[in-house]
Amino acid sequence: MFPPRSLIPLLALASAALLTGARPAAGQLFEVKKGTITFHSNAPLELIRASSEKLIGLLDTEKKNYAFKISMASFKGFNSPLQGEHFNENYVETTHYPDASFSGKIIEDDDLSADGTYTIRAKGTLTVHGIAQERIIKSTVTTKGGKVHIESNFSVMLADHDIKIPRIVSEKLSAEVFVEVRADLEEKH
Repeated sequence: MFPPRSLIPLLALASAALLTGARPAAGQLFEVKKGTITFHSNAPLELIRASSEKLIGLLDTEKKNYAFKISMASFKGFNSPLQGEHFNENYVETTHYPDASFSGKIIEDDDLSADGTYTIRAKGTLTVHGIAQERIIKSTVTTKGGKVHIESNFSVMLADHDIKIPRIVSEKLSAEVFVEVRADLEEKH
C-alpha cells in the first residue's frame, strides 16, 4: 500500500539523507517537537474556534524545504460537541480527508540554522479537504541555540478547498477561516 499523498513530502524529507547514505549536516534538518494550530471562523452569529497540538513536520534549513501535517480530527475546543461533530462530518469530512498539509520551499536565502529572527515566505502546496492550492505564506522564524521557532498567521477561503457552507448556517460559519501556527523545532537526530 502506498502512503497517503500528504505523507509523501514528510517521508521524502526524512529519508533523503538515508537514501544517499549521508547524514544531514549539523543544524540542517529540524523536526517539530511542539506545534499548535488554531483556527477561528468569525461569522455574524457565531465565533468558532478550535486548536490542535498534533502538528508534525520537518524543515531542511540547507535545502530550504519543509513539510508539515495535521490530523483534522485532532482539533478540540469547539463551542459544543455538536459543533465539533459537524466540523468533522459535514465540512472537512475527516473520514475521507483525515489530514491537512503544507509543503514546499522557502523563497528567501537566509541561513535559518544561524541564530536570528527572519521574515520568510514559504511557497508551497496547502492541501485541505483533499484540495491542493499553491500558496505563499509569510512566517517569522526565530533560531536560537540550535532550536527553531516558527510563527505564522494566514487565512483560508473555504471555497478554495471545496468546503461548502449550507445556506441555513451561512450566518454561523464564515467563508474565510483564520489560522495561527506556532511550532518549536529541534535538530533531528
